[in-house]
Amino acid sequence: MKFKPAQIYTYYCAGKLNLVKIVLFDLDGTITDSSQGIVNSIQYALKKLGFPEEPREKIQQFIGPPLQHTFGVNYGIADYQNAVRIYREYYASKGIYENQLYPGIVEVLKELQAKNYTIGLATGKPTYYSEIILKYFKIDHFFSAVVGSNMDGSRGEKSEIIAEVLLQLNYDPKKHSVMMIGDRKHDVLGAKHHQLPCIGVSYGYAEKNELQDAGALVVIDEALEILNHL
Repeated sequence: MKFKPAQIYTYYCAGKLNLVKIVLFDLDGTITDSSQGIVNSIQYALKKLGFPEEPREKIQQFIGPPLQHTFGVNYGIADYQNAVRIYREYYASKGIYENQLYPGIVEVLKELQAKNYTIGLATGKPTYYSEIILKYFKIDHFFSAVVGSNMDGSRGEKSEIIAEVLLQLNYDPKKHSVMMIGDRKHDVLGAKHHQLPCIGVSYGYAEKNELQDAGALVVIDEALEILNHL
């Protein structure tokens, strides 16, 4: 018999109601709308590298995967490390703050904390910048672990990032129940790599049907809906 994702998760939860509950969040496109700063930083780098100006809508599609992929694959830049370095000239001073929290996300974090959920951050953004952003928005105290990629580009795959978060949280499948929340297929596939379910959020940067096709447990349109599926 073939089960739908929601049915599978029903069985996944069976017998786990008394376990410690962990929720892992992506950052860009899930907690914050960082598109303005990221797009501006990419445009800044492309301009300095001699590329013609790109439409913002096209660049926004690249938010999520590592920058090495954006510059190396999408733009065919062989020396993508130099492109990332130029990108950070703008991002570190301006782009990181061209950012805003999604409506309802703080309420979600407060509710999860009040219900004794353990909250972790699993993002493709470098840990260094992620910690600055969480502190800037004064939400860092909600998170028991913050893990992103490394500044040198290593640990760029979402499955690697999730593995490190679970390690820091002393994850034990016999003691913990885990849910990933993210806005791109990389979040869903990274969670599936560890046999974890993932809630997809459509208010982020995913293309049409991207999250459904990747196998998200459910796709929601507003942050507050997260609470209905935990």
